[in-house]
Amino acid sequence: MGKINYFACIIIQSWYLMVIITVAEFESVDSSVQPLPLLGGKKLIIGIPFKTGFTEFVEAKLDPTTLQLVHVSGYSIDIFSATVDYIKRYSHFNVSYDFRPFIKNETGQSAGSYDKLVQQVFKHQYDAVVGDVSIVAERTRYVDFTLPYAESGVRMLVRVGYGGRGLNMWIFLRPFSWDLWLSIILVCAFIGAAIRFMERRNIHNNNNSHEEESAHGSPPPQQLKGISILWLPIDQLFLPQRESVGKNCSKFVLVVWLILGFVLMQSYTANLSSMLTVDQLQQSYPSVDDLRTGGSNIGYPTDSYLSEVLVDKFKFDRSRLKNLTKMEDYQKALDKGTPKGGVDVIFEEIPYIKMFLKKYGSKYNMVGPHYRTDGLGFAFPINSNLTSYFSRAILNVTQNDSFMQPIEMKYFGSSNYDFEDDSYQLSTSTSSDSTPSLNSQSFAGLFIITGIATFLALVVSESNIWRKPVTLAKVYSQKFLLMSPSWAKSKQSMDVSTKQGNKICSISEPNSIPESPSRFPKSNLALDTVV
Repeated sequence: MGKINYFACIIIQSWYLMVIITVAEFESVDSSVQPLPLLGGKKLIIGIPFKTGFTEFVEAKLDPTTLQLVHVSGYSIDIFSATVDYIKRYSHFNVSYDFRPFIKNETGQSAGSYDKLVQQVFKHQYDAVVGDVSIVAERTRYVDFTLPYAESGVRMLVRVGYGGRGLNMWIFLRPFSWDLWLSIILVCAFIGAAIRFMERRNIHNNNNSHEEESAHGSPPPQQLKGISILWLPIDQLFLPQRESVGKNCSKFVLVVWLILGFVLMQSYTANLSSMLTVDQLQQSYPSVDDLRTGGSNIGYPTDSYLSEVLVDKFKFDRSRLKNLTKMEDYQKALDKGTPKGGVDVIFEEIPYIKMFLKKYGSKYNMVGPHYRTDGLGFAFPINSNLTSYFSRAILNVTQNDSFMQPIEMKYFGSSNYDFEDDSYQLSTSTSSDSTPSLNSQSFAGLFIITGIATFLALVVSESNIWRKPVTLAKVYSQKFLLMSPSWAKSKQSMDVSTKQGNKICSISEPNSIPESPSRFPKSNLALDTVV
C-alpha cells in the first residue's frame, strides 16, 4: 500500500512538472514574438484627392448617404500600397493608415485644388497626402515630397487638322526647290539647242521639200523651229511616239533625256505625296507665342497649379483660360474650338495626355515644347522621417518589375509604361522641313551624265566640223616644216639626187628607134637598088 502511494505521488509530481514546463514554453514564445513598431508612432491619416476626371490615378467612391469613403483605387493608390508592403517586409515597421477624401462634408464635393490639399498637411489635418500630386517648388513651402514614382512634364494637347499649307495654290512647286526648277529649264534648253544644231540640215531639206509635198497633198514633216529648243524635250517626254528627229545621235540624246525625265517625275510625285500626307497631320499652333498673340481659348485641368503657370510664366490672359475636368470635357472643348466656345489647345501634364491619347487617339496630338516638372510624388510634413522611409521604398518598388508590371498592366494595358516616352506623339511639323524640297544637288549626277552624253553625241554627229580644223592644222604644220632650215637642206639634196637620176636615165635610153625595112614600100626599095 505504501508503494502504491509512493508511485502515485511520483506520477502526480511528474504531471505537475510537465504542466509547468509547457506553460513556461508558451510564455517564452509569446514574449519572443513582439509586435512591430508603428511607423510614425500612430495610425496615419492620409488625405487623397477627390475628383471625377482621370480616375485611373485616384478614384474615391463615397456612400451617397453618409459621405463616408467606401472604396479607393487607382494607379497612385496601388503604388502606395506596394511601398507600404515593402516597408513592412524589409524595414521591420508596421504601417497603419486611413484614407480621407478631401471633400466638403456638407455636399460631398471636392474641397479645393491640389495646392489646398497639400496645405492640409501643413495645417496638421492630414499626416500625408497620397495621389497624383505634382512635385512643384511652390508646394515645398508646406510639405516635403518623396522621390517621384512617375516622371512628368507639361505639354500641349491639340486637335489634328489641316494646316494652311494644304490651301496654298503653289503647293505643286514645293517638291522641287527653285534651283532645281532652274536647272531643269537649263537642261531642257541645252538639249533642245543640241538637237536643233544636229538637225539643222534636216530643217533645210524640209523647207525645200515643203512646197513639193504640199502640192501632192501630203502633210509637211515635223520641223524644228526656234521655240522647239525648250519644247522639244518636253514634247518627247510626254509624246515619245512622235518622230521629230532623223539622226541617230539626236535620238540618243532624247533617250538620255527620257531617262532623266522619268527619274524627275517619279521623285516629284513621291515628294508631293509625302508633303500632302504630312500636311493632314499638321498641328495648328506650333508655339506658345502664336497662342499668346492670337485670340484662341486655352484649356487647363481643374484644381491644377497650371492655371497660375499659364498666367505667371506664359503670360496668357486669364479671361481666355477655361478649366476642364474630365476626358470627355477635353474632347468636346477641342472639337468645338474657340469659335463655338471651346478651346484650341489644352495645357496638361504628360501622363494625363497619354491617358487621353490612348482613349481618343488619332484625332488629337501632343505638341509643343516639353516643360519639365519633377514628377508625381507623395507629400509628408516637413522634416518628417516618414519621407525617407517612403522614398527608399518607392525607389525599390519602381525599379522592381515584380511590383510594377502587375500595376502597369492593370491600368495601362502594358508593362514598362514610360510617361516620358513620345511614342504616342504624331508628326508635328508645320512646314516643309519634315519633307524638304529636293534641290539640284540631289540630281547633280544625272545632270552631269546627261551633259556628257549630249556633248559626245554632238562630237560624233558633227565630225565634218572638227575634221576641217584637223586638216588645216596638218597644212599649217607642213608649211612650218618647209620654212625650217633643216627641211630646206634635205629638200636640196633630194633635188640633186633626182636630177642625177634623170641624166642616167637619158643616157641609157636611145633617142630614136630604127624603123623596120618592112615599114617602107617595096617600090622604093627597088628604086634604090637600081640607082
